[in-house]
Amino acid sequence: MLNARPRAPETPCEDGRVSSLDVVAPAFIEMAHRTVYATLATVDCRGRPRGRIVHPYWTWDGRSMTGWVATSPTPVKRDNLKRNPYVSVTYWSPSHDTCTAECRCAWISDDWARVEVWNLLKNAPPPVGYDPAIVPIWSAGPTAESFAALGLRPWRLRVFPGTVLLGEGGEVLNWRGPGEESDNSSYPH
Repeated sequence: MLNARPRAPETPCEDGRVSSLDVVAPAFIEMAHRTVYATLATVDCRGRPRGRIVHPYWTWDGRSMTGWVATSPTPVKRDNLKRNPYVSVTYWSPSHDTCTAECRCAWISDDWARVEVWNLLKNAPPPVGYDPAIVPIWSAGPTAESFAALGLRPWRLRVFPGTVLLGEGGEVLNWRGPGEESDNSSYPH
């Protein structure tokens, strides 16, 4: 559905430390799926952040990680993502576990792919799985005009256990894709 990119060595994060995607991706997905809801931020036409709560589902095949979000293709979202296809997805739990995925985002709008994402969400294990038909505007199914999906391809991941924040031990995990600069302008498509 979303073009996979070849795997290459990771590059250091801001603090100079980097963990392997093999370590960070599963840790991120475990925390994200346990937390369930996240804030997804886009950038509007004036360069201002715009956030919304989403219910992503993440997949990891041992080589690449992809997030899937069911959404409505509103003019505001379409405009924001047309101008800037990068999003930030952040989870927070009451135990202060946080994880963030900085991603390149792509609309999934052809019928076959929307059905695939719909079924992926519907068949995902609890607590992250859900039937998109529970949303009234999507009750007509995955090929309705009101339903679209977003594919998220991370270029940077951060997993920050609340135990680290509270001084109780643990490890912050960081990963940045190869060739990724802090301004994320060199993201390969």
